[in-house]
Amino acid sequence: MHALVGRKTEQTQKFLTDGTRIPVTIVVTEANHVIAIKTKDKDGYNALQLGFGTKKNAGKSLLGHAKKAQLDKAPSFLKEVRLSDKQAETLPQLGEVVDAAAVFEPGDIVDVMGFSKGKGFAGGVKRYHFRGGPKTHGQSDRHRAPGSIGSGTTPGRVYKGKRMAGKMGNENVTLKNLEVVEVGNGFIWIKGVIPGVLGAMVTIEATGKKNKRFLGVLKAEEVKTEETLESPEETSSTEAAETVPAEEAKEVASEAVEPVVEEDKSEEAVTEEPSVEEVKAEEAPETETKEDAVSSEQEEETK
Repeated sequence: MHALVGRKTEQTQKFLTDGTRIPVTIVVTEANHVIAIKTKDKDGYNALQLGFGTKKNAGKSLLGHAKKAQLDKAPSFLKEVRLSDKQAETLPQLGEVVDAAAVFEPGDIVDVMGFSKGKGFAGGVKRYHFRGGPKTHGQSDRHRAPGSIGSGTTPGRVYKGKRMAGKMGNENVTLKNLEVVEVGNGFIWIKGVIPGVLGAMVTIEATGKKNKRFLGVLKAEEVKTEETLESPEETSSTEAAETVPAEEAKEVASEAVEPVVEEDKSEEAVTEEPSVEEVKAEEAPETETKEDAVSSEQEEETK
């Protein structure tokens, strides 16, 4: 399902969470009964026939059509909605009431179809926004006249579709790219205006697009508070994730390095050069032997 039938009831206003005021139109969609189901195997295409309202003086044919859907009274408005093959996989039953919340949700982009207000016979200025004739130089009765409508002898007639005065309004009009603001219990709030007078029947059809602008605009303070609430948890988790592996890595490194350092010390102890005191202790006997030799030589000379 992607469409519903409703009745235009009221035009009012709504306020978003940031204080923005928007115009809305309320459409009642609480009585959408499934009157008939058409399938591709039987009818050549998939569709649902929706009925809205009740008709007081209905004919026998319409009453018999409504009895097939187990309805006591005939609907006042019928609308057939085409379905795709995927949508036809889950079809409602005859006589079932389709809820608006099951079809639409806030932010949906919809097209609204209905008959516009009838304005009666109107001139070219009102109907097509003609500029009118000049107000000076003797033009006393040509202010809102349409002007020339043809080109003379050739072609000698007025083309079809010429913009002239005539009946205005009461036409089937489609307003596209309207936005659903809110969906309630049998009600739909649509931003802006829709075709028809109050009480007119309209068809609301979803286009498959979404716009979350009307889901609520957060204030700057709320956004900041959310960021501050999220940031400590993130930082604490990141710090815990960073510190624990670092400590484990240090312990592993210390265990692995200590025996290596002892081995290096032992090697250095073996390969170290003798200190200065050891050298003096080794050289001391040599000096003593030299002195003994000198003294022995002197004794020999004296003898």
